Amino acid sequence: MLKRKLIPCLVFCTIAVVVFSCSKKSSGGGGGVIIDTIPKPPAGVNDVDFWLTKNDQSVLLQKQSTVLSFGTTANSNPSIDVDTTQAYQTIDGFGFTLTGGSAYVINLLNASDKANLLNELFGNSANSIGISYLRLGIGATDLSASVFSYDDLATGHTDMNLDSFSLSTDTVDLIPILKQILAINPAIKIIATPWSPPVWMKDNGSTIGGDLQTQYYDVYSKYFVKYIQAMKANGITIDAVTPQNEPLNPANNPSLSMTAAEQTDFIKNNLGPAFQTAGLTTKIITYDHNCDHPEYATTVLSDPAANAFINGSAFHLYAGDISALSTVHTAFPGKALYFTEQYTSSTGDFGGDLKWHLKNVIIGSMRTWSRVALEWNLANDPTFNPHTPGGCDQCKGALTLGGTVTRNVGYYIVAHASKFVPAGSVRIGSNITGSLENVAFKTPAGKKVLVVENDGTSDATFNINFNSKWTATTLPAGAVGTYIWN
Repeated sequence: MLKRKLIPCLVFCTIAVVVFSCSKKSSGGGGGVIIDTIPKPPAGVNDVDFWLTKNDQSVLLQKQSTVLSFGTTANSNPSIDVDTTQAYQTIDGFGFTLTGGSAYVINLLNASDKANLLNELFGNSANSIGISYLRLGIGATDLSASVFSYDDLATGHTDMNLDSFSLSTDTVDLIPILKQILAINPAIKIIATPWSPPVWMKDNGSTIGGDLQTQYYDVYSKYFVKYIQAMKANGITIDAVTPQNEPLNPANNPSLSMTAAEQTDFIKNNLGPAFQTAGLTTKIITYDHNCDHPEYATTVLSDPAANAFINGSAFHLYAGDISALSTVHTAFPGKALYFTEQYTSSTGDFGGDLKWHLKNVIIGSMRTWSRVALEWNLANDPTFNPHTPGGCDQCKGALTLGGTVTRNVGYYIVAHASKFVPAGSVRIGSNITGSLENVAFKTPAGKKVLVVENDGTSDATFNINFNSKWTATTLPAGAVGTYIWN
C-alpha cells in the first residue's frame, strides 16, 4: 500500500474571502479540510449570440451555448473588424420565389399544419425565420403545374382591350396563400415578373421563346397595370416588377426573348408611361438575368428616357461572377440592385451548396450592393413537382412537402440572414480575412449582425472586433455562423 504524505494546510484570509488549500490527512490523523471549496470565478457574460449550421448537417441553425464576451486580451487570431461608421445600402429583405407550384403544395397541408408552417416561414417569433421578401410569376413560371397567362385566347384571336384578363388561375392557391402570409407579415415586399406574355402577343405563337411583337408593346404595358391593380384589389401590393424573367433564355417553358434594346424601348415608350398614367408607384427593375452580361443592364440604364422610369437592375448567377453587381453600381450608383434567383439542385450536395450559396448569394450579393437576396423555389413535392412540360425537373425547393415537412439546404441558406436581418437593416463595414467570407449589418433596432461562411477546409478561429474590443470564436470548415450583438 502506498503511504500518503501529510501536507500542511495553509490559510489565507482577507476581509472578503477565505481560501483553503489542503490535502486530506493520513489515515492516522483527525478530519481534514474539505476539498473543492475554492470559489470559482463568475462565468463570463455572453455578449454575442451565435447560431450555427454545419456542412455535415449535424447542426442546423442552432443557437450555441458558447460564451462570447468582448474584451481586450491580446491574441494572435485574424480579425473581422465590424465598423458601423461605414454604411452602405439599405436591405429590403431575404426570401424565395413563391411559385404556383409552391403555393399548390403548401395549400395541400391541413389548416393547422399550413398555419404553423407559414408562421415559421414569415413570422417574427423565436421559432420563425422571418422571410421578408417574395418573388412571384406574372402568370405561369416553369414551376407551375401548367402554362398560362392572364389573357389566354384561342389561336388567331387578340384582345386589345384586355377584356378577357383574369387572375382566376391564381385564385385557387397562390392568392389565398399570399393573403395568409400578409396576415402574418403585412410589410413583406413582393417583386413580380413574367416568364412570357400571352401567346397572341408573340411572333412565334408559342409559350417557348419568340419575341414580343412591337404592335403589342402598348397593350402589354396595360397588362402589367391590370395585374398590379387586380392584385391590389385582392389586398396584395406589388412593390416592383421586372419586364421579363431571364430575357436571354428563350428555351424555358414559358419564356420570351427580349434584347436590351427591345427592353429599353418597351420601358421608356410604354411600360413607364403606362405606370405614370395609372398613378402606380410600383418600381420598374431591368434585366433579371445572369451576371455574365452586366452590359444588358447598363445599356438600358444608359438611355436617359428609360433611366427615368427605372429603379434598378436584377441579377441571377447561373453564369458570370457576382462582382458584376458592383460593376453596375459603379456605373450607376444611384440605382438599386437586386439578386432575385438561384436554385439548389436535386443532385446537389448539402455542404457544397451551403458554402457556395452563402458565399455568393447571401454574402456576395450583399457585399456588391444588392438590397435583396432570393433563392429560387420555396417548396415542391418529393418528385420535384409541379413543373411545366420542359420546366425545371431538378430544382429543389427550400421545403419538400409530401406528408412531412423537410427543410432543405435552401431553407438554411436564407434563414441565416432572414431570421436576423430584417427589412430596413443597413449593411455596414467588415473585412474579409483568409477563408472567412462575411457581411455585416446594423438592424433598425441597433443590433449588429455578422454572417460568416468558412470557405476553407479546416476549422478557423478568429476575432470579431467591434469598437476596439474583441471576442474569439471558432467556425468549422464549410460551416456558416450568424453572430448577433447589441
